[in-house]
Amino acid sequence: MEEYGAGDLLSEAMCAGGRVVVVEDCVEAPAAFVLHLLLKRALAAAGGAALGCNLSMHRKSERLHFFDLQAFPGGTRGGAIADSLAQLYSGVQRVVETYRSGENAGRFTVMIDDVSLLEVAASGSADDVLDFLHYCVTLTSEMNCSLVVLIHEDIYSSEDGVGLLAHLRYIADLVIKAAPLSTGLAADVHGQLSVINKGMLIEQRPAKGRKVWNFHFKVKENGADFFYPGSRH
Repeated sequence: MEEYGAGDLLSEAMCAGGRVVVVEDCVEAPAAFVLHLLLKRALAAAGGAALGCNLSMHRKSERLHFFDLQAFPGGTRGGAIADSLAQLYSGVQRVVETYRSGENAGRFTVMIDDVSLLEVAASGSADDVLDFLHYCVTLTSEMNCSLVVLIHEDIYSSEDGVGLLAHLRYIADLVIKAAPLSTGLAADVHGQLSVINKGMLIEQRPAKGRKVWNFHFKVKENGADFFYPGSRH
């Protein structure tokens, strides 16, 4: 998996990817490794393969921009979105606009890790988080970039948070869901991954390949292995 994109199951399931990718996880099966793989893929597409996944080097070369939500403390409601999220969006928009006409145009990825931290920045307002996400989705259309969002399903599957989870599933082109094994823990398997390619589901012409993928994964130090159930001995 270090050479991400070289025929692994996740790459095949994603096909050409999607404009909006939602990654779901839970305490028993965290999906930080999926974000890491998608980040490596985005950096490689931006011409950063020579730097590997050295995030410090990518930041110095301005291929990677990081926004610390602690720098955007929750403020008063000043309009469509809370002050803190409005400031955050303005920062993201400036960076994306910088790349719009540059050599990396069309290859920019906005990654949100994770939605619960946005709620903290919005002083607990789910409505403001939804507004912020709407702005980000609009940005992907206007600037031809991608949006990747991590959400903890076990937190947002309750009655209070299900609206946010349902909205993300609705706007997603790809839904990648990490879950624990239904049969319990195993030494060589850390969990199961489901990928729903909604772009393929709504195509008018017959789509090649699968639309919904289910397979197992094992997280390693520098990536992850993906395989079908029963294929490991």
